This record gives sequence, C-alpha cells and structure tokens, in this order.
Amino acid sequence: MTGVLPVALERMTRIIGTVMHSSKEYVCVMQLHRPVEEDRLREVLKLFEGEIYQKPPLRSSVKRALRTRRVFRIELLEYTGKYALLRVDCEAGTYMRKLCWDIGLVLGVGAHMRELRRIRTGPFSEDSGLMVRLDDVAYAVIRWREEGKDDLLRRVVIPGEYSVCHIPKVLVRDSAVESLTHGAQLAAPGVAAVEEGVEKGGMVALMTLKGELIGLGKALASAQEMLEAERGIVVSPTRIIMERGLYPRMWKRQQAPQGA
Repeated sequence: MTGVLPVALERMTRIIGTVMHSSKEYVCVMQLHRPVEEDRLREVLKLFEGEIYQKPPLRSSVKRALRTRRVFRIELLEYTGKYALLRVDCEAGTYMRKLCWDIGLVLGVGAHMRELRRIRTGPFSEDSGLMVRLDDVAYAVIRWREEGKDDLLRRVVIPGEYSVCHIPKVLVRDSAVESLTHGAQLAAPGVAAVEEGVEKGGMVALMTLKGELIGLGKALASAQEMLEAERGIVVSPTRIIMERGLYPRMWKRQQAPQGA
C-alpha cells in the first residue's frame, strides 16, 4: 500500500493516535474473477455503503472477531469488466482487501484487491498539498545541519495544531491554561469561547486564545451549556500537549499550617 501516512514529532506523538483512528479514504483496484455487468456491480457496491459487518482478514493486526464498520461512500471510477477502480470513504479500521473479497462474494464471481492507495487520513489528504516525500525531509534536515538554513525544514514540518483542525474546539482563558498542564480539569469560568459542534461526551481540542494547542479532552457539556454555565467542570482533559511553565500560575498556593 502507498499513500498518506501522518508522522508526529516529539510531544505531538501523544495525540497521533487520534489522527490515525479518524476516517480514511482509499483508491483501490479490485479484480473480479469473472466479468459482470457494470449495472450489477454498481448495484452491489451500493449494498456496502452504510454500516457493514466485517471480519478482519487472516493476516491482520487485530483480533479476528466480527465487528461493524461504516462505509460512507463507494465510487466506481473506472471499470473494464475485470478490473474496477474504486474510491472508498470509510471509518478507520475498515479492511479494503476484505471489502473487495466480500463484494466478489455477493456478486457470485469472487474478487480480490490488486492495489491500494490511501489518499486521506483525517484532515491530511493528497489534495491538501501537505504531503512530502521522505527524501524531501532528509534534504531539509541536511540543509539545516550543514548550512544552518531552516527554510526547507519549515515546509516539510507543519504545526501540530493542523492535526486537530477537524475536531471542535474550546478556547481557554489565559488564566486557566497553566492549571490544565498540571492535570486540572477545565471549569466553566476558564472557557472563553466554544465552537459549534461541541457535544456532550464528544472529543474537543483545548486551544489558547492565541491558537496554541493545549491538548484534547472529553466535553462534559454541550456548547450552549458551556457558554451559559457559571461554575462546574465542563471539559475533562485526556491528553495534554503543551509544556508547563509557558503561562503564569493563577491559582493560589495552599498555605502550610503554622508550626508545621
């Protein structure tokens, strides 16, 4: 398989799992073992859109148990009567080679996957213009080390904030940022603004007012509830990215008892 593979550096590795488990888009070549009419193929492809049952193939990195996955869209790009070029938008964890095998089974002729290319993972896609080759990275590093110029390095390494651009955001007041980096939960007075799409129980990205990523968290209230609340915990952080000490401490130190 070839295609898009997001790679995180340093502290951003803490949330790369969130990106890797987001939705994906593939282009694959499926070979039918006997030709079928194109209309019949399109009819069967429609059956595999939506929630499907799928058992991971024999050679896979997960337990071979029947599970459900959601296929958002299957587009037939080309068809020769033997080879079908498909574009598939699906939930993470959907196996393309098993999807091809199942389609061939329903068609009654058998099929298998010949080639596969991942064209999108979460917010990273081939169309975004952000993809780079490994030799581009190597050349940028050599230029930086030997010539002291970081212009190419800045082109191939993008800010980590881009990796959460598809996640609803909660903007945090400066007075609450440092406490989050020390493990505190986010209370209502620390919320400066909330994006639409924040749902109770859903994942949110915690951002400073400057647009810096603090970390990820689980929303304990909806967007409207966060804006109306005057007290109480509204976000429980799950991953903190920001280093400590970048923002001032605003909480009061506990006084040591006299005579201690």
